[in-house]
Amino acid sequence: MNTTARISRMTRTTLTLRTTFCLASLVVALASQAHAADRVAVKPSTSRGGALKQALKIAGESRAALQTVKTYSATFSKKEVVGKKMIEQTMQLKMRHKPFSVYLKFANPHSGREVIYVDGHNDGKLVVNLGGTLGKILGLRKLEPNNKLVMKENRYPITDIGILRMLDTVVQQWEKLPGNSKVRYFPNAKLGKKSVRVIQVIRPKRSSESPFHMTRLYIDNKTRLPIRVQQYGFPRKSGGKPPLIEEYTYSNVKLDKKIGDSDFTLE
Repeated sequence: MNTTARISRMTRTTLTLRTTFCLASLVVALASQAHAADRVAVKPSTSRGGALKQALKIAGESRAALQTVKTYSATFSKKEVVGKKMIEQTMQLKMRHKPFSVYLKFANPHSGREVIYVDGHNDGKLVVNLGGTLGKILGLRKLEPNNKLVMKENRYPITDIGILRMLDTVVQQWEKLPGNSKVRYFPNAKLGKKSVRVIQVIRPKRSSESPFHMTRLYIDNKTRLPIRVQQYGFPRKSGGKPPLIEEYTYSNVKLDKKIGDSDFTLE
């Protein structure tokens, strides 16, 4: 092989090696960048501006969806600790946001009992039909929303009932939480047959601002409306199960039904 041929062959080999090295370096660099991007993407956010902020954003979107709702009906179920007892009740609910109006008809217990409350009417009192024979004997009764007889089976007065008030209460709690609160998301959970998103927020330490250790907010994936809240207390023993303190569920929600003044009147 002459000198010119050898030089030509060496040149081609050198170019091939350089090209291969450059391509390999490029692949390594791109892979390194992709790996770094993956690390950033999956890194969990634990700062107040991260996970908790996202929880508040989702709750805000849910509240925005509620702004267009004027009236609705639902089955309202609740479990709540009152004193030392766990009270469970189910009732049919009719709601009107303006003026704030509530109609309740109890299913279990106290079947047949009816209660109405309309802001600015009936001297600011509840109107109660006890139902059954007792209701026929006593007729309609007017009671203050925070009357001792009323609050005997309720943690909160009737003025706090409804999907909107429920959501606002949770948001107010979350806004006061410390930055190290733990947040988990369950985007494809089920509540019965309904597809829901669940946001679980855990307060790490006891606080005078709230007795709750853990809160779960259930949001309907279709309507974006909140339909359940569960609040748990702190475990009695380290590592123990948090006790349920209150649970409020709105099922069979029907929006903007033709609900008017006659729905909030008892005779």
